[in-house]
Amino acid sequence: MEIDPFIFRLSIFILSIFIGYYVVWSVTPSLHTPLMSVTNAISSVIIVGAIIAGLAGKSTSIFNTSSIYGFLAIFLAAINIFGGFLVTQRMLAMYKKKKKDK
Repeated sequence: MEIDPFIFRLSIFILSIFIGYYVVWSVTPSLHTPLMSVTNAISSVIIVGAIIAGLAGKSTSIFNTSSIYGFLAIFLAAINIFGGFLVTQRMLAMYKKKKKDK
């Protein structure tokens, strides 16, 4: 009896969602900022790959599958990068000493 490859990949995807959820929510606040920096670096690599995918089609047609997916990946990775920088700034602000008002 053979398992359908789609079901096999879907089960791996669902397991990775649960594992990712528990890994992210068990991170202590002191490790959050370095992890966000690494995530932003990974998203930067994704942007480079998305630009290559976006420009991989024929020059006569802009609206082919690779271009649409490439530009969608650029958009989503850019949101991830800028959101990561905002969260990192917020986390770093938590560690700054508050000024005392006189």
